[in-house]
Amino acid sequence: MKIKWIFFIALISISVAQTIISCNADKNESLPDKDWPIYGGNNAGNRYSDLSQVNISNVKDLKVVWSYDSNDSSAKDPNNDHAHEIQCQPIVVHGILYGTSSTLKLFALNAATGKQLWKFDPFKDIVPRYHANRGVMYWENGKDKRIISTAGSFIYAVNATDGKPITSFGVNGKVDLHEGLSINFDVSNSSITATSPGIIYKNTLIMGSSVPETGDAAPGYVRGFDVITGKLKWTFHTIPLPGEPGYDTWPADAYKKIGATNNWSGLSVDEKRGAVYFGTGSPAADFYGGIRAGTNLFSDCIISLDAETGKMNWYFQTIHHDLWDRDIPSPPNLITLKHDGKIIDAVEQSTKDGLVYVLDRDNGTSLFPIEEKAVPTQGLPGETPWSTQRYPVKPKPFDNQQFTDSDITNISPESHAFVQAIFDSTVHNNKFATPNLSGTVLSGYSGGAEWGGNAIDPDGILYQNANHAPWLLKMISREDQLKEIEKAKDANGLYIANCAVCHGADRKGNGKEIPALLNIKDRLKDEDIYHILLNGQNRMPSFQSMSNLQKFAIINFLLDRKPNQNKPVSEHSDKASAIAKKKDFPYEPAYLTKSWDKLTDQDGYPAIKPPWGTLNAIDLNTGDYLWRVPLGEFPELTKKGIPVTGTESYGGPLATAGGLVFIAATRDERMHAFDKKTGKIVWEYQLPAGGFATPITYMINSRQYIVIAAGGARGLKAGGSYIAFALPE
Repeated sequence: MKIKWIFFIALISISVAQTIISCNADKNESLPDKDWPIYGGNNAGNRYSDLSQVNISNVKDLKVVWSYDSNDSSAKDPNNDHAHEIQCQPIVVHGILYGTSSTLKLFALNAATGKQLWKFDPFKDIVPRYHANRGVMYWENGKDKRIISTAGSFIYAVNATDGKPITSFGVNGKVDLHEGLSINFDVSNSSITATSPGIIYKNTLIMGSSVPETGDAAPGYVRGFDVITGKLKWTFHTIPLPGEPGYDTWPADAYKKIGATNNWSGLSVDEKRGAVYFGTGSPAADFYGGIRAGTNLFSDCIISLDAETGKMNWYFQTIHHDLWDRDIPSPPNLITLKHDGKIIDAVEQSTKDGLVYVLDRDNGTSLFPIEEKAVPTQGLPGETPWSTQRYPVKPKPFDNQQFTDSDITNISPESHAFVQAIFDSTVHNNKFATPNLSGTVLSGYSGGAEWGGNAIDPDGILYQNANHAPWLLKMISREDQLKEIEKAKDANGLYIANCAVCHGADRKGNGKEIPALLNIKDRLKDEDIYHILLNGQNRMPSFQSMSNLQKFAIINFLLDRKPNQNKPVSEHSDKASAIAKKKDFPYEPAYLTKSWDKLTDQDGYPAIKPPWGTLNAIDLNTGDYLWRVPLGEFPELTKKGIPVTGTESYGGPLATAGGLVFIAATRDERMHAFDKKTGKIVWEYQLPAGGFATPITYMINSRQYIVIAAGGARGLKAGGSYIAFALPE
């Protein structure tokens, strides 16, 4: 009996000890710090953390523990088209958080308190060139610790400790992104930026770029730079030169004329293999390829290169001869899967048109069957659409592949009738219906997947947010555009003929992707507007057909100059005149974009049946879906009794070992936490402005933090803050 009692007491003691350990674990006492050192969390880009202090059982207790205001005055101006939302996913290294503001100022914060340590303004001594920025890079060697960031047409290297330029990098701390691109035609005045960060392998900084999507685009070559000196080490020609692989998939002189085919969405690195992986976009011009017959390698490809030399390992093309702007929209993910009983190192890539490609990391072959099917080939005059396109059998698409009568919105009879009338006048019969003059409905143009990417946990489960919103594209011949320009008798007429179709006659834009042009005189100079008219910017095409007289007339109009204040051509800035004289257009497409915008009902809601935004969980080992749920809502529709519709989402998810998927990204301006197993929302927080970015998580002093940039805009109120959540101490 005595032995039994001793045994019973021992069991109780063990149980008590385990309870104490469990309680201490909940408090996470003496847990090691853990950074978020790279865009995407790690070189594999998986946006996954093994932290679990915040978990299913306690996520309801999350609270705001600090907030940092980036203090950019322009971010508060809803009419400022340079008041970009903060798309930055920050990094945390050695307890310091590094991020960027809406005006591309680089800053460092104490990651536990949000206290600013330093701020660096890349435009302190030059004319600002604002654009989206999605992250920064960190590199160190002993005491040499650097933050690498991009702003305008430059790569900057600053001291991670004090924010001062590393003057030995490039020229006084910066490298021109035009470096190495003017091989076959002059691109010195072309628009070149980098919206997504590059990636660093050992001492090689590998960079993609963002370029216009029109006929005058610079080539989108991927380049490797020395991270210490900034010198160019290698260049991968995404539009091949004579003698290079893929050259025969273009006309013989394409490399002298065609631009784009760029990696704008980011990269991933396999350190063991010494390989870098990335996706590319479509060639210029987006919707007309009359002088680029062929499949056009290496556009719309998933590519693996040797990270040290830039030599190609393999490629996989997702779209042949792209006419639909179906760029690869996010960095690929590197994951190890169990497929058909084998352990395989794989690379996953989600696409704008809602497809998931799962490829062998060593050779680029697909783990799941892929069918090559016939598609429409009747294009605009001079066009040469490719006769087949690829369709993965598994996983099934996470976005609509076609917009049919049965897909038209049903949120109200009025909405249905409004969309039906537009729908009936368009071409919509196939996902690969070619662009035309009367209007083509595009599925997979602004999502499925977007630049926010996705998250993958170690079990091979992909968490992918998706947009479901058809767009309407109309083309115009260059000849007809010239006629419209000639008909315009004054500056206002020129604006109405060329700009109002997108920005509106009132210059207010659409409050979303198309910015307002009001008060533009407060932030742009003559040469800035001229540069945009000449080269295009983001989704805006260039206006090569206009004479300088017409361009400067529009500039005077946009700057609200009265007739007696108008500057004649000769009096516009020397810089604008120099750009006008130097620019040479190697490629002038016969057909141009007349208009493209979301296809919506009369109230601006997507023309398709809900859901308009979803979060999906896909088992990449098998290719099967685990769950799919709406992501976001329009409260005004919910109040009317309409089931939760989901909204567009711009920004990506974060998965954790705590059984959670965190994501903001939606137009309801909320931060969400989902149960990884079920897709059920287990926590929400109303942000002060939209969180159109991807959250991160890290551990400092035994406390787990989750941080999101709440920059707002996209037609909603602007913000400018980074917000940190944690459990109560």
